[in-house]
Amino acid sequence: MDCVIIGIAGGTGSGKSTFTNRLKGEFGDQVAVVYHDNYYRKQTIPFEERKKVNYDHPDALETDLLVEHLKMLRRGEAIECPVYDYSIHNRSDETIRIEPRKIILVEGILLLADPRLREMLDIKVFVEADADERILRRIVRDVKERGRDLDNIVQQYLTTVKPMHYLYVEPTKAYADIIINSGLNDVAFDIMRSKISLMLRPILFQENHL
Repeated sequence: MDCVIIGIAGGTGSGKSTFTNRLKGEFGDQVAVVYHDNYYRKQTIPFEERKKVNYDHPDALETDLLVEHLKMLRRGEAIECPVYDYSIHNRSDETIRIEPRKIILVEGILLLADPRLREMLDIKVFVEADADERILRRIVRDVKERGRDLDNIVQQYLTTVKPMHYLYVEPTKAYADIIINSGLNDVAFDIMRSKISLMLRPILFQENHL
């Protein structure tokens, strides 16, 4: 299948999910969305030990499986995407079926850190934000959406999230085709919306003339 894979990367709390979800909301089922977070490895250790795992290191993710799944989507094959449960710090037993689409959005903090993924991405976007804004957004998100306690969030940020960001995430900005300063940046959104609309136009033309 002739498809375009768009990677949306950036640090935790930068707004990359907001940007991705805005595009998904605009185009609906015309695009498929794959989240790198869902590919965190399944853990067999106790919950208290899982809380201490460095989830911001590339080795924490089963990127081999994501690469294979993107290849399948590009071939026109559906995938069974794993689902990660943040409340238990582990992959759940569920999967989500994702059908191939002309446009595939892939989102994750470490997307551009893996050369295999970079090679597969036709468009690479990096969303950046001030460090203070990112940690505040992370705190609000993790407390409200992921059932985390404040002490755990702060400890995790200082011991793994912050150092891993500067080691593995921030340097990958150099690989991006587009760098935006917020997931709510309307100019960047309009540019991406126009770009995707142009790529979808042949499909819409064919559907309207069947």
